[in-house]
Amino acid sequence: MSWLAGFILKLFGWKIEADDPFTIRKAVIIMAPHTSYWDFPIGRLALLARKISIKTMIKKESFYFPLGIVLRAFGGIPVDRTNSQKVVKSITDQFHKEDEFILLITPEGTRKFNKRWKKGFYFIAQTAEVPIIIGYLDYSKKVAGLGPVIFPSGDYEEDLKKIQEFYHDKVARYPEQFNLSAMYRKEGSEKA
Repeated sequence: MSWLAGFILKLFGWKIEADDPFTIRKAVIIMAPHTSYWDFPIGRLALLARKISIKTMIKKESFYFPLGIVLRAFGGIPVDRTNSQKVVKSITDQFHKEDEFILLITPEGTRKFNKRWKKGFYFIAQTAEVPIIIGYLDYSKKVAGLGPVIFPSGDYEEDLKKIQEFYHDKVARYPEQFNLSAMYRKEGSEKA
């Protein structure tokens, strides 16, 4: 299946940046920029091509028949977004129960412009005591890949600076919808 995923990406002109075989068994992978419906299939194919099996949180309302069957087959976990503390605990419990558990999260939380990233990815990784792997899509180069691994230090703001610094040169499908903190915005792309 991984060769097919790689072939499909190559067919559409995408490359995967990968140095080493993926050996991490438990982690939170964040994927950004996230501004288009295309981000999920491209990112999913890139991870599949690298033989990385992921889980992803999806609002529970999406798990109606027959779509729920498909979502679960692709690693979807239904979550109640009205109680973020309960979500963090539930996902953390799954990290502790499973021998292998890779959770994919888009830190922006939406495809639209968002002034602030959601903090859930950080608190899940910190509570579960797993690393954060920085995943990315760069539409300007048609490259998907995994960047550095960060272990949460407990200082969210400082760790977020390191994470967002990595993304400063990554181009979204819709760049006007991708936001990093003011410190890392490209010149000329200031947003209020």
